Amino acid sequence: MKTILISVLCLLTTLGASAQWKPAGDLIKTQWAEQVNPENVLPEYPRPIMERGEWKNLNGLWNYAIVEKGARTPQAFDGEILVPFAIESSLSGVQKRIDDTKELVYQRTFEVPSTWKGKQVLLHFGAVDWKADVWVNDIKVGSHTGGYAPFSFDITPALVAKNNKLVVRVWDPTDKSYQPRGKQVSKPSGIWYTPVSGIWQTVWLEPVAEKHIADLRILSDVDRNILKVDACVAEGSATDMVEVNVYDGNQLVASGKSINGQAVDVAMPENVKLWSPDSPFLYTLKVNLINKGKIVDKVDSYAAMRKYSTKRDADGIVRLELNNQPIFQFGPLDQGWWPDGLYTAPTDEALRFDVQKTKDFGYNMIRKHIKVEPARWYMHCDQLGIIVWQDMPSGDKNPEWQMYQYFNGRERVRTAESEANYRKEWKEIMDYLYSYPCIGTWVPFNEAWGQFKTQEIAEWTKQYDPSRLVNPASGGNHYQCGDMLDLHKYPAPEMYLYDAQRPTVLGEYGGIGLVMKDHLWEPNRNWGYVQFNSSKEATDEYVKYAEMLYDMIKKGFSGAVYTQTTDVEIEVNGLMTYDRKVIKLDEARVREINQRICNSLKK
Repeated sequence: MKTILISVLCLLTTLGASAQWKPAGDLIKTQWAEQVNPENVLPEYPRPIMERGEWKNLNGLWNYAIVEKGARTPQAFDGEILVPFAIESSLSGVQKRIDDTKELVYQRTFEVPSTWKGKQVLLHFGAVDWKADVWVNDIKVGSHTGGYAPFSFDITPALVAKNNKLVVRVWDPTDKSYQPRGKQVSKPSGIWYTPVSGIWQTVWLEPVAEKHIADLRILSDVDRNILKVDACVAEGSATDMVEVNVYDGNQLVASGKSINGQAVDVAMPENVKLWSPDSPFLYTLKVNLINKGKIVDKVDSYAAMRKYSTKRDADGIVRLELNNQPIFQFGPLDQGWWPDGLYTAPTDEALRFDVQKTKDFGYNMIRKHIKVEPARWYMHCDQLGIIVWQDMPSGDKNPEWQMYQYFNGRERVRTAESEANYRKEWKEIMDYLYSYPCIGTWVPFNEAWGQFKTQEIAEWTKQYDPSRLVNPASGGNHYQCGDMLDLHKYPAPEMYLYDAQRPTVLGEYGGIGLVMKDHLWEPNRNWGYVQFNSSKEATDEYVKYAEMLYDMIKKGFSGAVYTQTTDVEIEVNGLMTYDRKVIKLDEARVREINQRICNSLKK
């Protein structure tokens, strides 16, 4: 009877929270919006590349208030907001705008499990846009700037036995300052979208030992058949040893140990399994931190053996390669926006859906366009076999079209503060994503949007991570640096420039529009590069462009990006509607020509 009573009380509590929260506004939503439960929001472990068994999710209903910038934290709040959905989104339950004169204040309480006694407690934020200041029990535990990379604070000294108070203050100037922001603008129109402010990824607690693994940097060396695992150890000492065990399923296939704090070089088996879009095999890693013969920390991870490179083929064309074999990389421009959650997918199933549909369409690559995703999105790409071109979100002056020239155009001159912030955030993003095998190309700039010191930034990016390719400026200004020349051409593909020393790729083309009446963000306002009236007409145009692209491969194209995965706000040029409820083109016809393109360079 007691068990039944507890279950009923839990159900009533859940129903009470659900009754208090509902999506705001009346705009279109995905099918997953109905699955959002304020008592169990995005419950999946948020950092799959380095997983521990114990953690606590702080997503859910928090108090919020909008205050004047610099004003004191209010005693009374405006209401509740569903974290981690941005305040401008429907799923936040608020759907309000803020500007650069305001700050957003969050507040909630939490308990630390008694089983964590004696451990250090880390407070993790997946991402907060843009400047976050954090207090625990009125003690400031830290600050962070940057809207796309995770950060954490050791909050142990600020904790009390019960009922800990957490306050987060966020300032986000959107397009009124220099910070990276991607497609966000204060007045959305055309290709520019609704602002995203505040917490937009999972907030969580994690207990760790004083001496613990703080980060993993995993690098595969296919040519030497070595997997390198570099564990950053907090409170590390000369007596520490890191042990890495590599599994194929449940079978231990390789292992290695560090010497004198160096990275672990694991000799992989002779019959090593390589990762590719056709066979996205992942090895399981178990990493132990050992001190004086005792395991003091352990994490689970995974890795892939794969290599990204370029090489001139028998016809003299420099090609993109995967595992020392030529591969034509072809995929959609993926904005990563949602009508209900904006930057944040309603559920993990929704997050995986876009990647799976990309695979279903026959692509082998995604260009993640001037946005960074939660870690689980990259895990889904790793598991499903999708190569990712990762853009740096653009910022500062965005865009300045008059700066565009084919080569060596006049660049943006940033302030010292703007330039320093770009470098800081780009490094944080690269550090965050370094160990995910799917990342094949870094893209520091898109077109002339805030583009500055292109050669220097491209060279630094390559030096910091030699294992990936660098696409220095997708769509120009073009400089003879980095690993590829990237052209943009709408709507039909065209190779109007060619680089004999680097792969030439088509970083954007297409944009075929099709209006689906009951699936529009704004019924009376929509836009595409070209528009058609039926799925057959749009599919015919897609196939026509794809055939043109296929013919250009033998002439020199080595990769291409079609615009785009879904409709976004008033853009109607997606393969799917914004709410993901309608696949607008004939999937079978698209898949057939896409697979032909992706397989065009196979021997």
